[in-house]
Amino acid sequence: MVYIKKKFEGDDMRVAMYYNNHDIRLQEMPIPEIREKEILLKVFASGICGSDVMEWYRLKKAPCVLGHEVAGIIEKVGKKVKKFRKGDRVFVTHHVPCEKCEYCKSGNENVCETLRTTNFYPGGFAEYIRVPEINVKKGVFRIPKNISFEEATFIEPLGCVVRGQNKIEIKKGHVVLVLGSGMAGLLHIQLAKLKGAKVIAIDVNEFRMRMAKKLGADLVLNANENVAERVKNFAGKLADRVIVSTGAVSAISQAFDCVEKGGKILFFAPTDPNVKIPLPFNDFWFKGVSIETTYAAAPKDLKTALALLKNKKIKVKPMITHLLPLSETQKGFALVIDGRESLKVIIQPNK
Repeated sequence: MVYIKKKFEGDDMRVAMYYNNHDIRLQEMPIPEIREKEILLKVFASGICGSDVMEWYRLKKAPCVLGHEVAGIIEKVGKKVKKFRKGDRVFVTHHVPCEKCEYCKSGNENVCETLRTTNFYPGGFAEYIRVPEINVKKGVFRIPKNISFEEATFIEPLGCVVRGQNKIEIKKGHVVLVLGSGMAGLLHIQLAKLKGAKVIAIDVNEFRMRMAKKLGADLVLNANENVAERVKNFAGKLADRVIVSTGAVSAISQAFDCVEKGGKILFFAPTDPNVKIPLPFNDFWFKGVSIETTYAAAPKDLKTALALLKNKKIKVKPMITHLLPLSETQKGFALVIDGRESLKVIIQPNK
């Protein structure tokens, strides 16, 4: 990582400035000033999300500071903030819905315009972030004593998983197929098992396949096998629910072949925007298959995720493979992109 020192008036902080996946520079910028209804968070842990390394999604905003899976200690509170105080250990979500529009009222908070425009400043790969008023009201949660900062970075991705599984209504006895056993896939595996489902995990990476078995998958298969046939042999039928936790086109196509009549497919991850996926329309029409998509998490999903972690219902410690200082954010991105022996890579800006 290149270190570029800049001089500013007043106190400075370090940030990892994203230019592209292979150009992330340690720079200095002023510590954000907060308004009377805002808070300043000292960041102790910030997870690298799979979406952070999607260049087609991120380059249009570069240069910028990424990072949205954030936990830390409140350094300063605005004079009109009553709910929190300096020293509180908190998790902060970047996206919050307005809870007033037609989308929010119908349970579709993930398409709320407010949710898609809220954020903290400058981003989680920084020593400090300014948390805006709306986020303070709806997106800041105290971290229980039995949850570390590193574990708290899973609240946001687990909240997204909670939301997705609620949409496809996973129930006890369902056969659930999870295509993609990366970090999100492993959370899906554990949550589906917690609901009493029989879970089959798919990947091509041996490291991730071993982790899927360790975290509760009843059967783990290589994606290059005849997955539909193996699922039928194991469960006596195809999958009631298929969760596609990867943007790989091959996995998306595989999902169509593996879903049972009357079943549901959840597309949890996007693919490149120029990719076109042919849909076996008549098969879906005759089989009565439903397709769902999901994006982000609402406050209620985050509260559920926090409770799951607090009560140790979901194991996240085994998924943390790398803890890196802010100066090694470039290395962290390389590990996530490579993916062969990494799951959750967490940056620790103040260590």
